[in-house]
This record gives sequence, C-alpha cells and structure tokens, in this order.
Amino acid sequence: MNLMQNSKFGTFKMIFRQIGGLLIILGYAMVVPLLVSLVYSEFYSTIGFLFSGLICYLIGFLLYKKIKVTSEPLNRHAIIIAALGWLSIAIMGALPFIIIAYITPTVIAQQFVPTLTDYQSSIFYFKNPLHALFESMSGFTTTGLSMALHVPTIGKGLIFYRSYTQLLGGAGFIVLTIALLGQTSGKVAYLLYGAESTGERLRPGIIQTTRSIWKTYIGLTLFSFVYLVIGTYLIIPEYSITENIFDSINHAMAGQSTGGFSTLESSIATYHSTAMDMLYLLPMILGALSLPFYFKVLKEKQFSQFWKNLQTRSIIILSAIGGIILSFMLIKSGIVSEPFRKGIFQFISALTTTGWQTSDIHTWDSSSVLFIVVVGMIVGGAAGATVGGVKIIRILLLFKGLSWHINGYFSSDNSIKIVKFNEKRMLPDEMNSELAKVATFVFIYLLLLIVGTIITYYFMIPGFTLKDALFESASALGTVGLSCGITNPEMSPVLEITYIIQMWAGRLEIIPVLVLFRAIFLGTKPKVV
Repeated sequence: MNLMQNSKFGTFKMIFRQIGGLLIILGYAMVVPLLVSLVYSEFYSTIGFLFSGLICYLIGFLLYKKIKVTSEPLNRHAIIIAALGWLSIAIMGALPFIIIAYITPTVIAQQFVPTLTDYQSSIFYFKNPLHALFESMSGFTTTGLSMALHVPTIGKGLIFYRSYTQLLGGAGFIVLTIALLGQTSGKVAYLLYGAESTGERLRPGIIQTTRSIWKTYIGLTLFSFVYLVIGTYLIIPEYSITENIFDSINHAMAGQSTGGFSTLESSIATYHSTAMDMLYLLPMILGALSLPFYFKVLKEKQFSQFWKNLQTRSIIILSAIGGIILSFMLIKSGIVSEPFRKGIFQFISALTTTGWQTSDIHTWDSSSVLFIVVVGMIVGGAAGATVGGVKIIRILLLFKGLSWHINGYFSSDNSIKIVKFNEKRMLPDEMNSELAKVATFVFIYLLLLIVGTIITYYFMIPGFTLKDALFESASALGTVGLSCGITNPEMSPVLEITYIIQMWAGRLEIIPVLVLFRAIFLGTKPKVV
C-alpha cells in the first residue's frame, strides 16, 4: 500500500511540476499586455495584469522549482499534463479579466463607452468568474466566442490581451514552454510535444523543433501585421493610423492563430467594405495551413510544396468551391444581401476556423447553415496548423479508404494492395490501422457535437431553433468562434460550461481530455475492456 501511495504521490508531483512550468511562462507573458495598458494610460488594467502575472509566476515557481521528481512521465502522464495544463492556463488566464473588472471604477470604465449610447461597459461582465473563464478558454483555445457584447468598451489593454491569448494558444502553450524553458530530458520534451501537437519533427531535437515552430509562427504573424496595415491604409486612407495599427496587430494575432477575436464592435463587418472583407481572406487562409508546411517552404526552400502538399492544395480548392456553392445557396434563399461577398467570406472563416463575421447567420436558411457546419466547421483546416475541427487530412483519408476498399473487390486475391496517400506508401494493415484511428476520432467528435447540440437546444434562450443549436455547438467544439447569437452573458451556466468543455476538448483533439477524465474516475492502472 505504501508503495502504491508513493507511486501516486510521485505521479502528482511530476504532473504539477510540469504545470508549474506553464504558469511561469504565463506569468512572464502578462508583461506584454501590461505594457500595452501603460501605453494607453489604462492604469487599472496595468495593475490587473501586474497582479495576475505575479500570482501566476509565484504559483508556477513553487510548483516547478520546489517540487523534486525522480521519475519521468510516461505517455499517459504527458497526455494528462496536456489536458490539465491547458485547463490550468485557462483558469489562471482568467485572472486579469476578473481583477480588472473589480478594480476599475464605473466612471473610468464608462469612458470606453461611446457617447449617446445607453449601455454599460462590457468589462463588468467579467465580474462573473464563469464569464472570465469562458473568455480565457475561448482565447487560449483560439475559438473566438465572447462574453463581451461591446468589445471596444473593455479598454485597449484587455482587447489586446484577448488577441494575445490566441497568439499564445495558437502554436501551443506547451510547445512554447518547451521552447523557452527546455527540458532536462529529451524524452519528456518529446512526450509533451506529441501530446499537444501533431508530433512531427522539423529538426533533429524536439526543443529545436519547438523553437522553429514558434519562429515560423511569429514571422507569419508579423507578415500579416504589415500586410493588414498597408492594405487598410490603401483601402481606407481616412482611417486613423493609430487605430489601423492597433486593429492590424490584434487581427494579425487572431488571424494567424485562427482565433477570430476582433477589436471592433461587429467584427470585420464594422468596416462596411467589400475590399476590407477581401483583404482579410489571406490572413485566414495563412492561419489554416500547416506550420510544418511553412517550415519546408521558408526554411528548406521546397516551393513545390504549394501544390504537392495535399492539405494545402485541398484547402485552397475547397475554399474556392465551398465559397461559391454557399453563395449560390444564399442567392436561392433570397434572405441575404450581397450573397457572394458574405458567402465566400463566411465559408472561408468557417473552414479555417477563424470565426471573423460579416453576416447575421441566425437569419440564414437551414440548408445554408447545415452546409457551412458540415463542409466548413467540422472539416476544418490542416493538421499541424492552429485550426480546430476534424482536420482536412482525416477527411481525405476517409475518402481514400472508401475508394481503396471498393477497388479491393476488383483486385486479385493474391495482389498486394499498397495504398499511396499524402506522399506515403502503406501496406493494407497500416492503412486499416490508420482508418480505424481516424474513424474512432470522427465518431467521438460527432458524438460530442450531438451531445452539445442537444444541451444547447434545451438550455438556449427563446428565439433560436435547432439549426442555431447545431451551429453554435459546432462553433465551440471546432474552436471556430462564429456565433448566431446564442453565446452571450445571459446564457445558461449549464450551456456556458458545456461550451467551455467543448472548446477545451476541441483544441486538444478530445483524447487528452477523455484520458484525464478516465484517470480522475478510474485511475491510471490498465483496465480490461
């Protein structure tokens, strides 16, 4: 019994030490929005980020530096660390919202509200810890659903922090921690890297791989920033240059992370410009492509990857075809004005799981909503990118498997049916194994989507229908961020918690969260199934 207790205690120490490392990085990360708040003379926000950062750092320091471990995590431990670590980051990341909401005087907060309006600053919604956790989880998981009804009224510091959390969460917070802190053991780094990401190595070592990922990711974000500043200036020259820069840096972070938070009252629709809609298509598509793909193109000069890479090619083709089909469906419905403009933008926003919005989707007909959910949100972008959804490579593999099985009936029984897929050659056993993994994942994904839709349907406020419930649930689980209006501060706490869990599970591709729940309720010992 003592040996068992010591083993369990050692496991807890191992897990919490790794979580401590995440919190140390989060504590340091609070310095950036603190400086932004200072630039805009938002002193209460500055104080909020200061205290939040100190709390995160101190807790992280106590866990990471003071806990001594003698054993290294196994694969199941790494998966639990990934799930519990992301939950911890979301919880601690909610602190600035709560602290700033409580310490900011009403008279100061109302200065963020436009004159001649009769609503209060949305900052006060974050006095509710559940709303703050929702916003934090939505940010770090790069979802984009929000409790802030009027985004500009929460102040520049918090607006920046929302986009910044999406940047941090996009390429993976555990990946970032490995890159900055390093690990004493390559095995530990490898297991944690694989638990959060695709596990594809870009360099011989995992630490070098994580640093390459983040360098590529930041480089693309900076490119999007410059692109948006110049594009906005050319399209809307009368737009304030300071607001242009602020919008562009926030939207570059939200775009490359496919997060979709915006600085504006009504997302990209606030610009009231077709040219601006078209300008924002590129950042969404860039965010939906695999980071390893960019590494091969930018670092290894494999420019042929633009067409050879199956995921990249498929996303570009599907973006064009899907956008056109949705546009024709909107034309047929006769409900939406400028159907091509809105159809193309919203389909790409859904497929890339970015979530920027230019249309009131609540008013759409059921067939258009079903199309954007199934072909856009559920499919998602490339594996290895910052997107949610099933990922397009899994969908392609399922179609390849279907074709392979059908063709098998026309082949000789003695022939070896080698399968070529995504520049790989697989034997039948390997193909069957891959298909089983993908089919299992898709089944679990759709099951969670159905459960979320049912909960949404029974707990949403009046005025919405089943198609709205499906849309909102798919948006949360796919970390998309598009909303038909169900997500708001008045929503049921049951529904809010459901979406928090869906966003968390969707970002980690479900399995780590299920493994964590299994460990909590059944322990980590193997069971006969």
